[in-house]
Amino acid sequence: MARIPLLQLNDISLTFGGDPVFSGLDLVAQPGDRVALVGRNGSGKSTLMKVMAGLVEPDSGEVIPGPGVSVGYMEQDPDLAGFETLGDFASHGLEASEMYKVERAGEGLKFDPARPVATASGGERRRAALARLMAGEPDLMLLDEPTNHLDIEAIAWLEAELKQSRKGFIIISHDRAFLRALTRATLWVDRGQVRRQEKGFADFEEWRDAVWDEEDMQRHKLNRKIKAEARWAVEGISARRKRNQGRVRALQDLRAERASQISRQGTAAMALDAGRKSGRKVVEVDGVTKAYGDKVILRPFSLTVQRGDRIALVGPNGVGKTTLLNMLIGKETPDTGTIKLGTNLELALFDQARAQLDPEMSLWDSLTGDPDMRVSGKADQVMVRGAPKHVVGYLKEFLFDEAQARAPVRALSGGEKARLLLAKIMARESNLLVLDEPTNDLDVETLDLMQELLGNYDGTVLLVSHDRDFLDRVAATTIAMEGDGHATVYAGGWSDYIRQRGQDDFAQSVVKSKGSDPKDKPKSAPRTGLSFTEKHRLEVLPDEIARLEAEIAKLEELMSDPELFTANPVKFQKATDALVARNEKLQEAEEEWLLLEEKASA
Repeated sequence: MARIPLLQLNDISLTFGGDPVFSGLDLVAQPGDRVALVGRNGSGKSTLMKVMAGLVEPDSGEVIPGPGVSVGYMEQDPDLAGFETLGDFASHGLEASEMYKVERAGEGLKFDPARPVATASGGERRRAALARLMAGEPDLMLLDEPTNHLDIEAIAWLEAELKQSRKGFIIISHDRAFLRALTRATLWVDRGQVRRQEKGFADFEEWRDAVWDEEDMQRHKLNRKIKAEARWAVEGISARRKRNQGRVRALQDLRAERASQISRQGTAAMALDAGRKSGRKVVEVDGVTKAYGDKVILRPFSLTVQRGDRIALVGPNGVGKTTLLNMLIGKETPDTGTIKLGTNLELALFDQARAQLDPEMSLWDSLTGDPDMRVSGKADQVMVRGAPKHVVGYLKEFLFDEAQARAPVRALSGGEKARLLLAKIMARESNLLVLDEPTNDLDVETLDLMQELLGNYDGTVLLVSHDRDFLDRVAATTIAMEGDGHATVYAGGWSDYIRQRGQDDFAQSVVKSKGSDPKDKPKSAPRTGLSFTEKHRLEVLPDEIARLEAEIAKLEELMSDPELFTANPVKFQKATDALVARNEKLQEAEEEWLLLEEKASA
């Protein structure tokens, strides 16, 4: 017997600002669907979700919910106007007998239902909106970035709830681990087209790359055909003009086909320059403590941060991760103990609240008004890693178009604000990079690029994140803040931390701080084999070595020209410096590969 769809979209077309977002879109959501909705920032994911929820009306087409089907939508910026407390908002529409559902969701998602709306933070408002959706139990749940502003405990609760739910759901999220655990199908929004694959997010990247490879092959064939037809048009048309007008029209059609193809959006041209090296010891922490009144943030804690370390801080919201981070960089003073910062430190900070961005300023003014980026006497240029660049040109490197340059920051999406802040940070040289929740709102491709940049960054990275996949890919050391002031240092990323604690199930991976006794804390298991980060390095190093060898060969070929030194001494010196630098990097890469290979074999 055929199932009745929860929701059906027929021939949907929608245009914003003259540009088509969707055209002729057909889509069906079935009972029990567990779908990841993915795509680049700005591709229309949230817009599509709002069309499904009935909040955005398409220009044409139909949105048809199934008979008796309820559709619930959790938006990124909920409107709580007219409600006194978060609990009033979360329980709206529920019977008195169902109020326990809000209390249960409040406990799992960690928000206080009694909190007045007027004093609630953006994160608390989002958690209240998520609790309202979960308590309402609609037949189809539409979740737009539900893990933003959730700590790892709350993500575990939400993941467990959705796993056992029989309701259908569609999720937009940057959290790879969350999507892999929950989804069984994928909707991919790409240049106005929505494709569906009956496999979860775990298979998305392989599918995406296969589609793009096929697209590139077809474009290559089309270009070859156009080239051949164009040569015929020039060389052979004069003697056969009347008989071959059809072939001329076919050539015009081929060119029109190529012109109509929409190019894929590239990745942001992000780059990190560590500048001059810091001292070998970046931060030395000895017996540090911190408390606010009766709340103990940190009991005696010691740590040495060496140049090149990748250190992540994890733990529930409110345990003091950002406080410890601020103490490590000298922004806060400990109650007791000492913190000694190393020499030649050049700090770049990516803050969770995006406080470095003024929502009323334009993107242009955000960059030119930054003292570190200002170019004296040049109102239309900014200083980028020591060299002046035009403001619009630099914004384009981070995927902003010229029309956005004079728009206010408040008009940007969450992902665009994150990219703008990255543009400010990456304009300056830094050898100590501090990232507080950097992954929020970024798409998969930008996250991939950021992970690659951090892997090649010569400086030191201190990071706070609740994104387990990102932690695994970036962190080499994890500091777990587990409540009551206890902070424990573990080798490796998130998965290494969980394994060392002897906890394989994610839902049980975070120790509850209430009533816990430090004596009951499980002992660390001995670490064996390669960490996730080390495995990743072992996989990518051969390609890195091959690339360096190819670059060295090109430089050696260039320098083999006996006339180069006399004809262009500046070019000769640059090639010499580049050759020395690449030989050093090649030696380091080969040594790293040998060490990791030995460790893997052992």
